[in-house]
Amino acid sequence: MEKIIKAAVDRGASDLHIKAGDVFRARIDGRLVALTKQALTPDQTKAIALRLIHSEEVRQRIDKILDYDCSWGAAGIGRFRVNILRQRSSFMIVMRVIPFQVPTVESLQLPPVIMKLAEAERGMILVTGVTGSGKSSSLAAMVNAINATMHKHIVTLEQPIEFLHRDINSSVTQREVGIDTDSFRDGLKAALRQDPDVVLIGEMRDAETIDTALKAAETGHLLLSTLHTPDAVTTIMRIIAMFPPEEQDVVRIRIAESLNAVISQRLLPRKDGSGRVAAAEVMVVTPAIRDLILEARIGEIRDFIADGREQYHMQTFDQHLADLVNAGAVSFEIAKAASTRPADFELNMKMLNGEADASNGNHDNDGGIPGLVPTTLTEPESSRRGRKR
Repeated sequence: MEKIIKAAVDRGASDLHIKAGDVFRARIDGRLVALTKQALTPDQTKAIALRLIHSEEVRQRIDKILDYDCSWGAAGIGRFRVNILRQRSSFMIVMRVIPFQVPTVESLQLPPVIMKLAEAERGMILVTGVTGSGKSSSLAAMVNAINATMHKHIVTLEQPIEFLHRDINSSVTQREVGIDTDSFRDGLKAALRQDPDVVLIGEMRDAETIDTALKAAETGHLLLSTLHTPDAVTTIMRIIAMFPPEEQDVVRIRIAESLNAVISQRLLPRKDGSGRVAAAEVMVVTPAIRDLILEARIGEIRDFIADGREQYHMQTFDQHLADLVNAGAVSFEIAKAASTRPADFELNMKMLNGEADASNGNHDNDGGIPGLVPTTLTEPESSRRGRKR
């Protein structure tokens, strides 16, 4: 087992799938590929599950487990976030690779404005995206930036603990839900009594956790967390929708007052096949965006993100995707498929570069599209009409 896992890690795998009745599989550059030829038996999969579980108590009740999260590590191989589940009455294991080295904003090639956002004294910063889009890595990079440059107490609540932070200039307290505290909700309530400057919640899963997180931001702490939402507009709408209708107006006001930024991510395959690159939408809550949230005009926020690129260093997905195409990092076809508004994205690319270049995918030379000026990416006039300034 360990030899197979090490081989997968050496090939750059991000996840491993171990399932009874199937071969070992690994996600490499976004594709799920087979690593072995022989299918695993239910007994073999159960034995691997037992190997990965630390708790003797949990091992004793292995046959009653339906879903279980833990972490596992081995010298010379790596650390992993592990989910053990049942499917067709037998076990399946999904292992997410956690690098030993804590990432930096630079190593992840995230927008530099994220470093500036991490310097905030209070408020809420959310990193969003689908499962496997690199949210945990981005949060770890923000914690690492705070840890290296400031003198703060950082409390993290994770399930399980992923990146291990050593104390540099800050003190980092890492608590694992299920081991060090009973739940995100309980751990967050306790964290507010532990003299924190920064609180990281691995995931905001319910209205009560979000309510406590908002209280943390309102009482002078910097709150970092994640949501499984595709972009900034959807993130705000999802948070509001998690509360009963009679509470939503108050929640919207609280979000407007507490939210600092939303960073949304999507991982895309590189054009040269050498891995993946993050496309990021960055919304900084400016006075204008704060007013839109207060006035329940959330659908108009995307236009303000696009217009605030030069002044506030914000960017929409489509603007960043244009940058990536221009730099030769991502193909036009992949960028169009990942864009928020594919038809508008294609129209803008055609307007800037000529219809033939965009439609034929003739994006060579330095890997970009000749003449592309991403910062001037425009949107159809019809989508701008009637917009409040």
